[in-house]
Amino acid sequence: MSMLKVSGLTKDFGDLKVLKGIDISVDKGDVISILGSSGSGKTTLLRCMNYLERADSGEMVFDGQSYDMHTIGKKDIRVIRKKTGFVFQNYDLFINKTALQNVTEGLIIARKMPKDEAFELGKKALDRVGLSDRLNYYPHQLSGGQKQRVAIARAIVFEPEVIYFDEPTSSLDPELIGEVLSVMRDLAQSGMTMCIVTHELNFAKSVSNKVIFMADGKIIEEGTPEDIFENAKEERTRRFLASYYER
Repeated sequence: MSMLKVSGLTKDFGDLKVLKGIDISVDKGDVISILGSSGSGKTTLLRCMNYLERADSGEMVFDGQSYDMHTIGKKDIRVIRKKTGFVFQNYDLFINKTALQNVTEGLIIARKMPKDEAFELGKKALDRVGLSDRLNYYPHQLSGGQKQRVAIARAIVFEPEVIYFDEPTSSLDPELIGEVLSVMRDLAQSGMTMCIVTHELNFAKSVSNKVIFMADGKIIEEGTPEDIFENAKEERTRRFLASYYER
């Protein structure tokens, strides 16, 4: 039985149909890379799965509990979000708080955890992403790669069952991408369940056990990295991969 399963997910923005009936299944320990051109619906899919956007229709089964994704209430959303983490494209850090304060804010405010206990967990999370020497640095004192690693530490400090990554390297200069991908690779190898929207195809190929290719709000093809990168069945998938490898 899947840890997380979404069926029949649709989402419109006005007249624009962004998601057109998405089915996705996530097992514990999966590292799923979601590929596709801009506008294919990848980010909206992640945001609907974490209820940052409200779906127009769809069912989610998470840890054996079933939820209507359109009518779900705030209480159930809180239950789900306690089990998930989300890493945004643009870090989304508090500019007036240190790295450690950014990582522990949710523990202290939302979880009502004593500050000393939260700081211990925060230090461990920052150490895990290689930033134990940056605890008291503010975002303006950090590189883009370091900011994104703080954001990852903020997600893992809750020990979530699954983390969603929304193009976590797209805002970074090329020389900083590797340090973020290295942290994500370590998380994957530790058994963290991850759903990753990414344009880093070599990373997706090497770290994922499942790959999904989306276009026009639909899943066109899915399978193992070998299935998608070496034996893609759909012409649309092959064209997408060819266009990226030609860059």
